Amino acid sequence: MNNNEINILVADDDKEIAQAIEIYLRNEGYRVFKAFDGLHALEICEKEDLHLIIMDIMMPKMDGIQATMRIREDKNIPIIMLSAKSEDYDKITGLNIGADDYITKPFNPLELVARVKSQIRRFTDLGCMAGIDRGTLITCGGLIIDNDAKRVVLDGEEVQLTPTEYGILKFLTENAGRVYSIGQIYEAVWKEPSYNAENTVTVHIRRIREKIEIDPKNPRYLKVVWGRGYKMEKQ
Repeated sequence: MNNNEINILVADDDKEIAQAIEIYLRNEGYRVFKAFDGLHALEICEKEDLHLIIMDIMMPKMDGIQATMRIREDKNIPIIMLSAKSEDYDKITGLNIGADDYITKPFNPLELVARVKSQIRRFTDLGCMAGIDRGTLITCGGLIIDNDAKRVVLDGEEVQLTPTEYGILKFLTENAGRVYSIGQIYEAVWKEPSYNAENTVTVHIRRIREKIEIDPKNPRYLKVVWGRGYKMEKQ
């Protein structure tokens, strides 16, 4: 898929920031839509075939957290959260409600573009867009990953995962029994060097557990190995 076929929504009530982001993304060949409040962002999501969203947290009418929660009800496209705040609380909140990545204002536009490229590459690789046909079934007990259809089924019930969650689960399931550090998981799934990745990976792991474990606090599949990392338990 060419960049000019990729649609990105930039949702930020600061019009100067939104326009600046638009310029950088258009220079990369992407098609850009802009929204200046959360409700307008939802309207664009309903009308357009989007492949990525850059979502500011603080916006009028509906903030980015609420908008992301609404979008996640039926869409799994990558979402990068923006915020003027640097506290871990905001980052963890964004990740908890379904964001795939997080960047704090003020930011280097080149870093944002790199994050966008990384998310789109992973989104494409995970087969969420047409044209991907690879892989076979990956099984672990009652967990089945259909890598051709990019579907996850647990005990006969389909599990809805975001592209990032899918990537982590697939990586660990393919390597069931092996322990991976947070840095190794990040580099394997995000395809970039690990830097301050602990919160990001930990929150995604927790979300996956909530979706595949009967008792997330006493997991059957996705287990922590204290001081070393995480592993998918062989069944």
